[in-house]
Amino acid sequence: MTQNSLPLNIAIAPYGHTAALLNGDVPLEGIQANFLNINPIIAAFRRMVRGVEFDVCEMAPATYMIARSMGAPFKALPVFIMRRFHHSGFVVHPGGAIRSPKDIEGKKVGVRAYSVSTGIWTRGILQNHYDVDIDQVTWMVDDEEHVQELVLPPNVQHVPEGKSLVSMMQTGELQAAFSGPAGIGRAGAPKDGWDSKSSEEVPYQELFAHHEEVERQWYQDTKIYPTHGLIVVKDTLMRDHPWLAQSLMNGFEASKNLYTRKILAGHCDTDVDKNYLKLSKIVGDPLPYGAQANLPAIEALMKYCHQQRLLPKLYDLEEMFVPL
Repeated sequence: MTQNSLPLNIAIAPYGHTAALLNGDVPLEGIQANFLNINPIIAAFRRMVRGVEFDVCEMAPATYMIARSMGAPFKALPVFIMRRFHHSGFVVHPGGAIRSPKDIEGKKVGVRAYSVSTGIWTRGILQNHYDVDIDQVTWMVDDEEHVQELVLPPNVQHVPEGKSLVSMMQTGELQAAFSGPAGIGRAGAPKDGWDSKSSEEVPYQELFAHHEEVERQWYQDTKIYPTHGLIVVKDTLMRDHPWLAQSLMNGFEASKNLYTRKILAGHCDTDVDKNYLKLSKIVGDPLPYGAQANLPAIEALMKYCHQQRLLPKLYDLEEMFVPL
């Protein structure tokens, strides 16, 4: 096989910033790309974690770190597919007992799966910035974890048979839950929250009522811009083709730059475009790639995963990301 014709099966979802790759406007040098549209994309995460089914695959960053810590034979490129803050989308009953973050201690809180990125980010924020003892919360889940070998903490419980997170929230058995991101429209949102199996709007109130102001201040204080989604590549391919990681990085970067130039010029076609334009007012580049540019977020996510007993230790950057 020569560098000019390496065939790769690549599983990534269609986004504005991957469009130029998927339609061929930005070529991947030395690669014959077979793009696979797996819908929903989280099915590809599971297939990659459990069967290493693809050569290159999009994956949730926490899922990847957990899998890598258990010996998964693929490694991440510092290409971050989706971004958002996490003070929004955590909902409580109007007029209920939860008025502040500390109030969730001793309560039952719903999230689709314990290791879903939204849950990790929000629990990390609650623990590290609002002094919440997350071990004093019962986390109710209704889905399986991507990494099947993962042993969950004892305060994580599956919903009883015949019930769901939605029904338990409606009856008050849950006092709080993750609803998914606010402000970008459900059609464009990653369905990470308790309402992942329903298209209905969430009839509850945000814990952080003025979340946009809180998120802006939190970013100014921490420089943490949370990551959702990254790209992993099989170890054997990068070993046998040392040029491969850089070629992929170059292609993803070029496609992303076309997209960000468009939206920063005000050409926004979707709610997702408009949201990234709004985020750019806070963070600058709304989709930054590269390990160093994202070091605060990478280190925070790793710390949160370790605190939440999802990672056995804190890893060096080079252990988790291809040095580029």
